[in-house]
Amino acid sequence: MADPLTSDLCPDLCIVGAGSAGLSVAAGAAQMGAETLLIEKGTMGGDCLNFGCVPSKSLLASGKAAAAWRHSPAFGVTYGAPEIDMRAVHDHVHEVIAAIAPTDSVERFESLGVKVIKGTARFTGPEELAVESEDGRRTVRARRFVIAAGSQPLVPSIPGLDGVDYLTNETVFGLTELPPRLIVVGGGPIGCELGQAFRNLGAAVDILEMGGILPKDDAELREVLRKRLLADGVGLHENTKVVGVEKDGAGLSVEIEREGAAERISGSHLLIAAGRAPSLEGLDLEKAGIASDRRGITVDARLRTSNKKVYAAGDIAGGPQFTHVAGYHAGVILKNALFRLPAKTDYRAVPWVTYCDPELAQVGLTESAARDKGEKIEVLTWPFAENDRAQAERRTEGLIKVVATPRGKVLGAGIVGPNAGELILPWGLAISEGLKLGALAQVIAPYPTLGEVTKRVAGSHFTPKIFSDRTRWLVRFLARFG
Repeated sequence: MADPLTSDLCPDLCIVGAGSAGLSVAAGAAQMGAETLLIEKGTMGGDCLNFGCVPSKSLLASGKAAAAWRHSPAFGVTYGAPEIDMRAVHDHVHEVIAAIAPTDSVERFESLGVKVIKGTARFTGPEELAVESEDGRRTVRARRFVIAAGSQPLVPSIPGLDGVDYLTNETVFGLTELPPRLIVVGGGPIGCELGQAFRNLGAAVDILEMGGILPKDDAELREVLRKRLLADGVGLHENTKVVGVEKDGAGLSVEIEREGAAERISGSHLLIAAGRAPSLEGLDLEKAGIASDRRGITVDARLRTSNKKVYAAGDIAGGPQFTHVAGYHAGVILKNALFRLPAKTDYRAVPWVTYCDPELAQVGLTESAARDKGEKIEVLTWPFAENDRAQAERRTEGLIKVVATPRGKVLGAGIVGPNAGELILPWGLAISEGLKLGALAQVIAPYPTLGEVTKRVAGSHFTPKIFSDRTRWLVRFLARFG
């Protein structure tokens, strides 16, 4: 290690963490003229690029390609089951990461004017932190700080877990051989996505979930995906408690308890997908007067911590843990920190998507959430079976479901079906901009497209009035005048 450095750094903005949130803040701040320092102890790009969104969607793409042969006879095309080269699947995943990595690289951010230090950071007082890197130690006294250190896999306390090898989203993408039998602990989006991907690639898969799968999603919509997972051969063990784990020959066995009865499930590999925990360790937040709890750093609506010179963004801020929310946080912080505008977060129109097949996407209030709030609502649905493009592509399972007020104000929408993640966008716009169903019902949609489901479900709000007895009377009345 080089001799310790004693010089202080005094940027306008110091950002801890080069994941989605930190990179977005750094890029924006530097290009707006702020002197910006970015500190990262690990890999540039954070969880999303290296262990999350990018590799998981790449693996899902491999799984979908492997499963295509099962559906091809309906199109008059028949071929046998594919051969799976797991080493090539691994290489595909990491080639995608490598293709995107330059966008998040040190070189790119330095070209934008960001000073990047690869090292660890910890607060030493309310207005300063210490950075340790290969070049030595420095003290940073910035005008404003942003903590964007992200999150890490949450590993539950399970008896025997420390005595077996297990995978998380940070290690599962390193597999070069297909697991013969994969046991997944956790039935949230990560568990369902990776479970279906490995099942499509040929692994036997069991998903263990203490409640029901995808508990934050609409019950009617998630049931469509649940049936698909079962049809694909995924073993779903819901309302199940994991009692213990132990080695079993070359593999392992998991003891579970369901409805008071004990069972054992044997497998070759174990994947822990029980959620995410904020990466708070080592930051010494208490020395800066920054409050936190198990959910993350405590922030106000402007993303300020209890130390008003310090902001928090992304997963560590204790809110929705999505890459697109991290980018949204960056905009809120830049308005506050650079322009002193009192911008506040508004999560009403934050979409979330589970990228299984079929995809499940939601934005705004679900039906149950709206009813729990005491809202007087109208629930509208439209099945993909009545969409001509879906029929042409034999993708008719699923539906769109909209929650609105009786006067047509959109409160929420959910879609389970092909490309649901793409189709949810106009519903987020409707919620954020206060659009009513009439705006979506009157748009001219190209034919034939899956997007017509938006127009059709919005139009169904007006159907009872348009085709009512009163309308028929009016048409007959006006016909008398020629």
